Amino acid sequence: MRGYQHGINGKSRDMCPFTHPTTRQAWINGWREGRGDNWDGLTGAAGIHRLNELHAVG
Repeated sequence: MRGYQHGINGKSRDMCPFTHPTTRQAWINGWREGRGDNWDGLTGAAGIHRLNELHAVG
């Protein structure tokens, strides 16, 4: 969730605060989804809708 938020806002994946491999990978996976959505133009209301979908799942 937090990784997605960083990605959708165009922030660097180097900002990942986790060092444990499993947790770090989950954060980076979210970041990748967020970056992809950012590149696809899902910002503003569309990005909020997507974030709500992810929150409901995870």
